[in-house]
Amino acid sequence: MVQLVKIGDSQGIRIPKPLIKQAHLEGKELKLQIVNDGLLITSKKKAREGWKQAVEKTIAAQGHEMLEEEWLDLPLDSDKDVEW
Repeated sequence: MVQLVKIGDSQGIRIPKPLIKQAHLEGKELKLQIVNDGLLITSKKKAREGWKQAVEKTIAAQGHEMLEEEWLDLPLDSDKDVEW
């Protein structure tokens, strides 16, 4: 059970360490979203974070060399302009 606690002029919650560890939130910047009658807490990730390393690992696992593709390094702050 987690309760709101006073922190200065605000309120906050203390999240038990086992939950933080299980949710992989330790040391990360968090994102808060209102959902239905609750609050969703997730780690805030940058768009494409870790993509380049994942692609390189996949290509290497298949025995191929990584090609330097410009698209892997392009900045992407959001996907709002991307058509799916």
